[in-house]
Amino acid sequence: MSAYDDEVWRLVPSEPGPPPAPLLRFVRSLPEVGKALDVGCGDGRLSRELPAERITGVDVSPLALERARQRLPDAELVLVRPDERLPFPDSTFELALCAETVEHVRDVQLLLSELRRVLAPGGVLALTTPAHRPVLRTPDPLSPHIRFFTRRSLRRLLEELGFEVVSLARRSGTLLVRATR
Repeated sequence: MSAYDDEVWRLVPSEPGPPPAPLLRFVRSLPEVGKALDVGCGDGRLSRELPAERITGVDVSPLALERARQRLPDAELVLVRPDERLPFPDSTFELALCAETVEHVRDVQLLLSELRRVLAPGGVLALTTPAHRPVLRTPDPLSPHIRFFTRRSLRRLLEELGFEVVSLARRSGTLLVRATR
């Protein structure tokens, strides 16, 4: 429940068009599963592309979840608080998507630890985030991004938190990662 995030979502048109093509290709390339989780699901545009029988989406913005309900009438959508544990039992999901979200999170260690906890053994984490070069320009002071990742820093973080990085690519300014628990 984040008033700030609702304000950001108020700036997004209710029908913003399709997600960026590289993200669509990435999500559509994921393995078919029974249960998938989309953390930071926003308005559900990427969630509906997940190859899963059952989809659960979580977000900190009630407004985003309202929009997601329109696109995902059969999904379970859950409002979560920033920097708190995910409200699911251990090993619940076979796939977790975290697209364009991790760069907005204050407690990245908690988020990734929680994603690892709720993934079943062998489960897949699919994560995307803007790619940054090792030498950064000064970030835009009004950007909602509070974290900046390079290929190396993201790989190191995931491995330190117990994930096995299967692939990590940079496409169109975005890091696209598949890792397993």
